[in-house]
Amino acid sequence: MSDISRLAQVRAHVELPILKRAAGLLEGFHRSIFKGHGQDFDDLSLYSPGDDVGDIDWKSSARAGIPIIRRFAQQSNLSVVLVADTGRNMAALSSAGVSKHEVAVFLASIVAYVARDRGDRVALVAGDSERILQRPPRASTQDLEVMLNQLDAMYSVDAPASDIAVPLDRLLQSITRRSLVILLTDEVRPAREHEQLLRKLRVKHELMVLNISDASPFVGARLKKPVAVSDVDRPLNMPRYLGGSAKVQKQAAEYIAAQRAETTDLLQSNAIVNVVVDSPQDAIIRFTAAVRKQKHMN
Repeated sequence: MSDISRLAQVRAHVELPILKRAAGLLEGFHRSIFKGHGQDFDDLSLYSPGDDVGDIDWKSSARAGIPIIRRFAQQSNLSVVLVADTGRNMAALSSAGVSKHEVAVFLASIVAYVARDRGDRVALVAGDSERILQRPPRASTQDLEVMLNQLDAMYSVDAPASDIAVPLDRLLQSITRRSLVILLTDEVRPAREHEQLLRKLRVKHELMVLNISDASPFVGARLKKPVAVSDVDRPLNMPRYLGGSAKVQKQAAEYIAAQRAETTDLLQSNAIVNVVVDSPQDAIIRFTAAVRKQKHMN
């Protein structure tokens, strides 16, 4: 699939005004990520009324006998880091009946398209329990296409088990510039065992999570001619007498809701926004909603 332009696919399937709106929402992150003096030091200058007194360089002022302030060169580009779960669980189906990895790659393509449109750079850290792939921040169409194709190639039913601690820890150790970090994983992650790692990341970066929903075996069982729902290791065979049981369906729905609530509670308690995405069709809507919620938190 390396000959397919993934960014062109985004443009073909998502209306331009919606993409422009998503790009505009990212503008708020420039202020939140680069607030204070995370910019590069540029020069010393005489203090003028209205300048921030926090910019005064007291040692230089003492030597000169007059107030001297430090000037900073404003960084105009935002670094976006995609962190992708590439475990074999991502090769299973979403609740919309499409591969979760297909949804993940389309989400990554949307992020890359919107960032490129703004002139922002996108980095990738993808991995599982046995593999890690890292690409530096880039903004060119060619670099982003290569990144997306490399990500797509990592997904397989034969892939190692998921372990999002691996790419998250790599991110923590290797990317020091404050960035907007977007984690792509399924709906049961992150879990409580990842909380300490999330807190460390939250201190250094802006962090949001795009969860991709899991398929339900009831999808096939409710049909007149029951079919198996594909899973990673085996079909999700649901006997029709169970699939047609209102009580069992209610209990399953309550379990799924509780599971999602547990993940959301974990993230919200650490000031991390998340949304659940079902398919490529609702990807841009959910991504835009996540960015909007994130802006309101800052």
